[in-house]
Amino acid sequence: MVDRSPISDDEWRAFVEESERGAAASAPKEPSARARMVTERLRGQGEPEGWRTGPASRELDGRAGRRRKLWSVLGVALALGVVVVSIKPSLLPGDPFSMGEPEVAAGSPLPAETAAPTGAPAPAPEQVPTIDRPFAGSPALSWADGEAGIVLPAATAVGSASKQRVTQALELTRKLLVGANLDPKTLRGERPAAALSLLDPKQPDLLNYLNTSLRSPDEKNDPLTLFSRFDPDEVRIVGDVVKTRGRMTFKKGEFAGVAVHADYTFVYPVRLAEGSNEVTRTIVRRVIDVELPDPAHYDVTAGRLVLHNRDQQLGNSACDVYDGFLHPEFRATASAGPDPTGPTKDPYDRSKGVGEGDASDSCGTVSRV
Repeated sequence: MVDRSPISDDEWRAFVEESERGAAASAPKEPSARARMVTERLRGQGEPEGWRTGPASRELDGRAGRRRKLWSVLGVALALGVVVVSIKPSLLPGDPFSMGEPEVAAGSPLPAETAAPTGAPAPAPEQVPTIDRPFAGSPALSWADGEAGIVLPAATAVGSASKQRVTQALELTRKLLVGANLDPKTLRGERPAAALSLLDPKQPDLLNYLNTSLRSPDEKNDPLTLFSRFDPDEVRIVGDVVKTRGRMTFKKGEFAGVAVHADYTFVYPVRLAEGSNEVTRTIVRRVIDVELPDPAHYDVTAGRLVLHNRDQQLGNSACDVYDGFLHPEFRATASAGPDPTGPTKDPYDRSKGVGEGDASDSCGTVSRV
């Protein structure tokens, strides 16, 4: 019977020493009795797999199989990555092939504006806008898209107007802003029919002015005082997103109704209709005051808005051109109008009122687009 008791450390050390002395000798020697005993015991006991001898063969086979599967998956992923990068090299971090500006991950969208900001937005990373990334380098990158940026305040009754009347006034004001500044037809220079339909026809002086400005624009009759319009023969809107940010408030109106004050900035990415693919942006800030009067007490049209006041600030549009269209400035083209002579402004700064701080009414320049 073979002794199965464990080998002590002393026995193992003695076995190793005997073996080393035997290997160093010039001629083979008869193993000592201790060495024969240890060897016989090892044969009878058998070494466990992986103990001083490395993994057993079946474990190696299993690992090799897993490695083959892993490299197979990695190979497919690498091949797909090569295809994607060949189609759009700018996806590589740092853009090593200089195909364009590096991608910047958009931060979390800004919460809705509920009060005037205390200052201008922080500088955005210096990036050149492109057709694929028209808001690169703009603080508007984190603004809401289009109509989603026109967030209505919670309606409450005010004066003699019920909560429902206040809700109606806010909704009509939003529709007016959308029709005048976001409707694709309006932006293409077509008649802003949706916006006009919201204004009370019993305000004839206003409608006559707007219709004249749309039909025969000039310095005295300028549709840009209410509508954002581009000449389709000159420029195109890039993509289908216009960035929007602003706020809306309400109070008791002068005509037993609801007065609404709206202050919004719209950022339009544009390119030339022909030729260069250069992308720039025009920034339009609009401030309007409207009222939904009480038709039971005043001669007004139910469900229509009376426009009391309108102000605008146009950023990156040629000065002193009165053809009814915004004319963005591109690096590749010369200005369509005279050089600006007024003060430099940040068109993204919503902390000041429109026109606040101007020394004159002269056309100024913008600090960024």
